[in-house]
Amino acid sequence: MHIFRVTFYNNGKLYQLHAQRVDTTAMYGFVEISELLFGEHTSVVIDPAEERLKAEFNEVERLLLPMHSIVRIEQVKRHGQNKILDIEGTAVSNITPFPMPPGDRGNK
Repeated sequence: MHIFRVTFYNNGKLYQLHAQRVDTTAMYGFVEISELLFGEHTSVVIDPAEERLKAEFNEVERLLLPMHSIVRIEQVKRHGQNKILDIEGTAVSNITPFPMPPGDRGNK
C-alpha cells in the first residue's frame, strides 16, 4: 500500500492530507486525491485539527484539486497527522498562491 502526503493551498490556509491514491484526471489541470486516510483514535486524546479535517472531508470519495493549488505531493512510509496550517506569520508564509481570476465584475 502506498501512502501519499498531499500539501495544498485552500482559502488562505495550507492543508496537509494523507491518501492512498493520487492520479491525474481526464479534466485537464486537476489532480485526483482519493482514499483519504485519517487517524484512528484509540486513546482519550483527540486532535481537534484532525477532527475538523475528518468532518470537512467526511463524505468525500474523490478530491479534485487544481494543479496550481498543490504545493507538494510526497510518498511516505507511514501515515502521519493531517493538518491545517495558517500561512500568515509562519515559516510557510513565503508561499504565494497562483493568481485567481477576478470575481464577477460585470454583474451588478
